[in-house]
Amino acid sequence: MAASTVSTQIQLVSHPVGWPTAADFRIVTVDLPDVAPGQVRVANEFISVDPYMRGRMNDVKSYIPPFVLGETMTGGAVGRVVASASDAFAVGDMVTHQYGWRDLVQEDASGFRVVAALSDVPFSAYLGVLGMTAFTAYVGLLEVAKLKEGDTVFVSGAAGAVGSMVGQIARLKGATRVIGSAGSAEKVALLTGKYGFDAAFNYKDGSITDQLAAAAAPDGIDVYFDNVGGEHLEAALARFNDGGRAAMCGAISLYNSTDVPTGPNNLSNIVTRGLTLTGFTVGNFWSNLPAFSAEMADWLAAGAIVFDETVIDGVENSVDAFLGLMRGENTGKMVVRTGGFAPTP
Repeated sequence: MAASTVSTQIQLVSHPVGWPTAADFRIVTVDLPDVAPGQVRVANEFISVDPYMRGRMNDVKSYIPPFVLGETMTGGAVGRVVASASDAFAVGDMVTHQYGWRDLVQEDASGFRVVAALSDVPFSAYLGVLGMTAFTAYVGLLEVAKLKEGDTVFVSGAAGAVGSMVGQIARLKGATRVIGSAGSAEKVALLTGKYGFDAAFNYKDGSITDQLAAAAAPDGIDVYFDNVGGEHLEAALARFNDGGRAAMCGAISLYNSTDVPTGPNNLSNIVTRGLTLTGFTVGNFWSNLPAFSAEMADWLAAGAIVFDETVIDGVENSVDAFLGLMRGENTGKMVVRTGGFAPTP
């Protein structure tokens, strides 16, 4: 019996204009060579699709290089070592890495990190609640927005992978009130039920500014964690208390727009209320990773943090998963389950 050496991979073949379509991608199969000294071969079990990847599909300078046309895309993944020519890894080790968008990867061992099994937590959690998603929430809320005990916090896109973590961490760190927005009645119920938000609203139901004003009455908000931008940012600027702080994490409402975006009409509030709006990327906060990992592990063990995943089966469905994510079809973290590899004759 020999393990499979054929890797199914997703490549970007054109830069999307507006919303990406299936025609912007292709599926290829690659025959992997023998494992060279210092390399490992990993069968991915889960790969991550994330909003930031939309920006990498544009040929523009950003904080992370764009995807190269005609080459396999990359992103977070977790899988099992199936062949190793490195003393640092044994067959069977579970590892995380950035060689996603494929079901089988073979690269230098330096690109992989062994992770431990945790009781009652699936390995896919290393892409979400134990990975960059929750780490983004952690540093954005605590290091960028400088959350203080007693703050009222507003989170846009709160039922997503990052937003659902922000709200829970805020409560654990002493926020007095946590408010979230989401795109359906079901997600609103999830926020105020399972995730423990004090209030939530469906941004599709009417004026975001009016709904936030009602949810935050009478005291306004102190911290805004922005995953959406656009009208959500304008609403937050209208409800900020003096000295309010915003962590600017993303602007998913604008990622696929072909129109010139219109800025909030109330930017003068930044001056008159002494607000601080700070953009950030998680790669500038690696020194905070040990503290995050320790606290999150403790919270999970104590049942103080809960999480959801939306799982799409099949690496060939990765593009559909990504497009679903951009349309808000996920609850919690969106991952693709590749299924790993069974031995083949």
